[in-house]
Amino acid sequence: MPKDRKKTTKARVLSSREVYHGPAFRVTEDHVLEPSGVRTRRDIVRHSGSVVILAVEDSRSEPRILLERQYRHAARQLLWELPAGRIDKGENDLTAAKRELLEETGYTASRWRRILCFYASPGFLAETMNLFLARGLRPGPAQPEADEVIHIRMVPLSAAVRMVMRGTIKDAKTIAGLLWLNQSQAGSKPHR
Repeated sequence: MPKDRKKTTKARVLSSREVYHGPAFRVTEDHVLEPSGVRTRRDIVRHSGSVVILAVEDSRSEPRILLERQYRHAARQLLWELPAGRIDKGENDLTAAKRELLEETGYTASRWRRILCFYASPGFLAETMNLFLARGLRPGPAQPEADEVIHIRMVPLSAAVRMVMRGTIKDAKTIAGLLWLNQSQAGSKPHR
């Protein structure tokens, strides 16, 4: 094995330079010595992190989930999604989740619990997504940003899962949240 391809236990950044800085993210060009010993260039989208809100209205028959439908230009289509947004500078993730739910939907919640933390696309995106379960919902007026046109709907969990399985819901964070809730609901039912 050549000297520069020695196995290491963690990656070492040999150089990094910012090639883009915008309002939502920045991009760096990193030259890295990876744990396998491979020297490579990685272009990384740097992001402050996001929150996702699985807002659940409990009912006697089955939970209903608050979904949004909005245009996403990168996908070039309207998508069904859970409420979500960026963590602003100086905010913690729970504060950001409460703010995003209120801004996008007008809802507030009395009970919050972080259920998942994951990377959206770790091959090039350094964004963590923190998924919160929100219960004890109360409706109110939405306060969307100027460029947000959001339509909201309460959807029964079984219908939302069917939307995932049919490919109607294509957003990964929403798929993760809905399937997590569906699995946790199935695990809480008594076995017969």
